[in-house]
Amino acid sequence: MARTARSSLEARPAGDPGYVRSTVATINLAALDVRDDLRVGHRVKIGGGGLYAGEFAVVESILTGIIPAAMVRTEAGKTRRVRAVDLERVAGEG
Repeated sequence: MARTARSSLEARPAGDPGYVRSTVATINLAALDVRDDLRVGHRVKIGGGGLYAGEFAVVESILTGIIPAAMVRTEAGKTRRVRAVDLERVAGEG
């Protein structure tokens, strides 16, 4: 039998209804919330765990969709799309 023919359910412990596979992703439902406090020109700090985490930036545009986001320009001049949930407003906004 080919390896691809095996069911992933074979590895599931018998009788454990609370078992969650290690490959299951977790979803941050707060990312779906619309932020009314962000505007173009606001100064923000990028949160989360990405490449630009901790950097300060200015909001250049607000992007709508399933997961609200913003296009920001960092102090280093790099443009980045960031989920709205990962942005923190800071004092001294433009």
